[in-house]
Amino acid sequence: MQFFSFFNKNIFPILLVNFIGILGYSIVIPILIFIVTDLGGNGFIYGILGATYPFFQLIGAPILGKLSDRLGRKKVLIVSQAGTFIAWSLFLIAFILPETKLWSSDSELTGSYIMTLPLILIFVARIFDGFTGGNVSVANAYLSDVSTDKDRDKNFGMMGASTSLGFVLGPAVAGLLASTFLGEALPIILAAFISLIAIFVISTKLPESNPCVVDTGSVGLKSFRRFFQVEHKECYGGSTSEGDNSSNTFWKILKLDDIPLLYAIYFFTFLGFSLFYAGLPIYASTILNWSSIELGIFLAYSSVIMILVQGPLLSFLSGKVSSNTFIVIGTFLLATSFYLLSVSNVYIMYLAVTLLSLGNGLMWPSFLSLLSKTGNHQMQGAIQGYGNSMGSFASIFGLVLGGILFESIQVAVFKIGAAMFFIILLLVFLHHYRSQNRSKMSIARTGS
Repeated sequence: MQFFSFFNKNIFPILLVNFIGILGYSIVIPILIFIVTDLGGNGFIYGILGATYPFFQLIGAPILGKLSDRLGRKKVLIVSQAGTFIAWSLFLIAFILPETKLWSSDSELTGSYIMTLPLILIFVARIFDGFTGGNVSVANAYLSDVSTDKDRDKNFGMMGASTSLGFVLGPAVAGLLASTFLGEALPIILAAFISLIAIFVISTKLPESNPCVVDTGSVGLKSFRRFFQVEHKECYGGSTSEGDNSSNTFWKILKLDDIPLLYAIYFFTFLGFSLFYAGLPIYASTILNWSSIELGIFLAYSSVIMILVQGPLLSFLSGKVSSNTFIVIGTFLLATSFYLLSVSNVYIMYLAVTLLSLGNGLMWPSFLSLLSKTGNHQMQGAIQGYGNSMGSFASIFGLVLGGILFESIQVAVFKIGAAMFFIILLLVFLHHYRSQNRSKMSIARTGS
């Protein structure tokens, strides 16, 4: 019965918002390369376009996270989704623009491509979507607000399950729609429509979760100024500095206990997975000779396992097993899976991705749960936002590095990913050791 807590009224709206956002984002994944090449681009341009989103998310996520601490999670989520809708609208405009040539290049470094007007507009759309794409960090901050220590692991597991479900359905829907007479335009139209649904769900079904922000009314043209009005409750006693979210700078957040260690784990996790996502498509198409359908089935299989782990399994084990234990087991499974990926065998590949999905399903929601326990409610937006930036920076670096490394060392790149997760394992043990020492010192001071 614990699995049906997915439908708990306190968390279902934010899970639905997260699912809708991921669904809209993942719809474009399997068709983006075809859109880019049809408009004059090539693999080089596709790689730059892929890095554009996380680069601008690196800038935007901390800003939106801090704003959610001041203005409220709900308002910032609406702004973020509105930015996504505008981005998809720019995408659609690109389809009807004339393919006016702006410049071209043909070199060993960049390959042969033609930069056209529609392609430039798609870059603008990805920049806009990336900058306003801090909804993941704000959604995690929201979930932290409404979770207790008893259900925190389970709730973040459900969030991970809703993410995985979006990644399963999005590419599948895109493949079906792109085969219609409208081609790649139809999935983009659906993505824009999904963004509108998300705005409606947030504005009508999602209550404000930030305990120190008073909801100042619904969104409307007549109340636009009121929408951004900030009114704070007296939520925190004692020092005013603790509740002062206007000074939640990166350096202030970095001074919190364990944040440097947790951010290092965030960075190395995204770096390891970036090597996977950069190397896997090349590995599948060149060494394994897989078709796009075979690769899609492989990734869908991975996502289904993560849904089962992050949903029913974590719900069942919540409260029975600690976050640290989940993180240790999950990280060890991830390190093992990356090492197995370096073996060029289909059966080993499926064993590897099974372990990878189990490991990720256990480790990542538990890590986010652990991160959400750091600081107070008025810092969660900033904490999650800066963490998201760590992930974005690692993604940019890892996607470029992974492509370069695979060209020279091929499947051995996955062994580097395995090493990343063994580093994470050491950081997790260090975090646990420091936490235990602080607890002992606290007990000793209380006893004296």
